Amino acid sequence: MAAHLGDTVERMDTSALRAFPKVQLHEHLDGGLRPGTILELADDIGYGDLPAQHREALAEWFSAAVRVGGLPGYLRTFDQTIAVLQTSKAIERVAYESAVDLADAGVIYAEVRFAPELNTRRGLEIDDVLEAALGGLARGSQDRDIVAVLIVDGMRNGPRTAEAATAAVRWRDAGVVGYDIAGPEAGFPPADHLGAFEIARSGGLGVTIHAGEGDGLASIAEALHPCGADRLGHGVRIVDDIAGERLGPLATEIRDRQVVLEMCPQSNVDTGAAASLAGHPVDRLLNLGFAVTVNCDNRLMSRTDPVHELQNLVDVFGWGLTEVAAVNRNAARSVFADESVRDGLVSRIHAAVT
Repeated sequence: MAAHLGDTVERMDTSALRAFPKVQLHEHLDGGLRPGTILELADDIGYGDLPAQHREALAEWFSAAVRVGGLPGYLRTFDQTIAVLQTSKAIERVAYESAVDLADAGVIYAEVRFAPELNTRRGLEIDDVLEAALGGLARGSQDRDIVAVLIVDGMRNGPRTAEAATAAVRWRDAGVVGYDIAGPEAGFPPADHLGAFEIARSGGLGVTIHAGEGDGLASIAEALHPCGADRLGHGVRIVDDIAGERLGPLATEIRDRQVVLEMCPQSNVDTGAAASLAGHPVDRLLNLGFAVTVNCDNRLMSRTDPVHELQNLVDVFGWGLTEVAAVNRNAARSVFADESVRDGLVSRIHAAVT
């Protein structure tokens, strides 16, 4: 059993983990669809290329397919979800269901992300896509005890990152809070998109960058300098700069500046960024003082949810209330919102501990 932040470990069962107020920073809209919804949306638009025609079989297909081919193979499964998210009605529905499903897992605040340019293949404009997604998240937030907001992704392997950032700023007052780049990491360095990050930052958005998932320390370093990331999506490979408890210069900067790591353990195993849950650095980094958070990434592809993610860490590392509170407090302190919102989230987490 791993070392723990606290002197004692208060074990948490599934019901306690579900009830605990959680904050999610890294949740992809097009990676969290219900299998049944995919089947219904495919039927609505006459999409006939799904790999399975029944809910459980489709769920099993995603779970198996993401474990082939590393991150590029994982990303190919999105072809199926994106194919059915090409109408405003479908996008609004999936955004609503995302907020509801996260709330039902005990999430009180969620920053959901996706790349709207991928949803324009049947005639929608990016603004149409964002309007639909924001409408669904807002409706879910009204129906449940959750605040669900949006991070806009630009595709790092495409030419439209500045366009996506500009659109994100345009919708800032309607629920867009941040900007990110997503897609295959190796060969597509974040510094290629400096203009997009500047647009987002000057427009008042937070900046988080996928780094250290499908590539190494150079990608993480670039995300910080010159790109100026406030948070790092995944950041798993920062362990390459740590020997025992001795931190290299990049790891030291991230730890000392408390740059938030949006860690997604199950997804990282699926993509090969971590060999196993037991070998995932989430526990080690937390105990070394890094600002670790725990997220789902893609609930559909990795067959997970916020409760399942934490349950795995309880089972594998012996986490208790101290660790569960720590990672959610780290997340609450780093949401892309004003200080009053952050303080309110931290207060709810504190009340759940005391």
